[in-house]
Amino acid sequence: MSTHSVHLLHVQQADSNNPFSRPATPGYHALQIGWCGLGAMGYLMARNLAKYRGTHSPGSPPLLVWNRTASKSEQLQKELGEDKIKIAQSPKDIALECDVVFTNLANDTVVKDIYEQFANALKVSPDSINKNRIFVETSTVYPSLAGELDTLISNIPHATLVTCPLICVMAGDYRSKKEIAYLLVPAVGRKVMDLGGNLEKAPTFKLIGNSLILGSIELLAESFTLAEKAGIGAPLVQNFVKDMMPAPSMVNYGEKMLHDSFDGTKGFALDGGLKDSTHIRRLATELDSPMPALHIHMLTARAIHSAQMRRGEHGFDVLDWSSLVAGARVAAGLDGFDSSKHDAKVVLED
Repeated sequence: MSTHSVHLLHVQQADSNNPFSRPATPGYHALQIGWCGLGAMGYLMARNLAKYRGTHSPGSPPLLVWNRTASKSEQLQKELGEDKIKIAQSPKDIALECDVVFTNLANDTVVKDIYEQFANALKVSPDSINKNRIFVETSTVYPSLAGELDTLISNIPHATLVTCPLICVMAGDYRSKKEIAYLLVPAVGRKVMDLGGNLEKAPTFKLIGNSLILGSIELLAESFTLAEKAGIGAPLVQNFVKDMMPAPSMVNYGEKMLHDSFDGTKGFALDGGLKDSTHIRRLATELDSPMPALHIHMLTARAIHSAQMRRGEHGFDVLDWSSLVAGARVAAGLDGFDSSKHDAKVVLED
């Protein structure tokens, strides 16, 4: 295959993953991009975006980042270098200096507070009305909050909002989505899904997606626990999952449960899972769409962990949401966080 043919194939593959035509020249590469929120997900997304731009868009300004805990910003700058990461002193600096602002924050209250800071900073800055800005909200929030954020941002001249909580599922202004799509694909995500102009659709889709992940974790927890009680053991069930249902989330969370790897600083924290589950249940109730209670085992795991912390017996400062298996284990009379105490194995005959 000729070099020209390879290039055309690459373009066709890229287009099949992105429903938008490319932005007009000079395009996205000259934009000053800001990022607020460097938690478990935000850190990885910001890092991938900064690395990709540094490699594929030489001369692009460094990604301007802010995080409530400054050490996370400093860690990212140390990892990638000052040519790729610049640290902002406040959300106000991000709003005033950037053409595109991404946010990935812990919960609805924090998201609204940061966007109010953005809006207040731009309203008192005379120069802000002459600059186009796109705000991209990537946190997991309740859908109605998107409308509140839109009210804040739409009152600022030349500013638009895009919701993109599941990489890369987007809702909002069409031209803004086009710009963002080519920033994120393939730097952060593989494919764009466009859900139209209603900003609430993308957060709704994210909750539906998270319900699938949570449901699969719950299923693994119950099946692993049953296997332990039956004297078969969770490792054999994990092998079955790998052979028959090798979805990345199933396999990865199965491994965490199997090895009691419940460190939430290296995954998705349990409290974040409880927040998402609360949103899912609220949405299901409002839409009269019955859904099983998703967070009973998470609450049990958190209660056990809290008691261990008070006694100074905890193994992890923060729990990963895969630790919900502790709820299923304790309900079955097993140790919640230490599977080595389970007497479960298949005895093979000679």
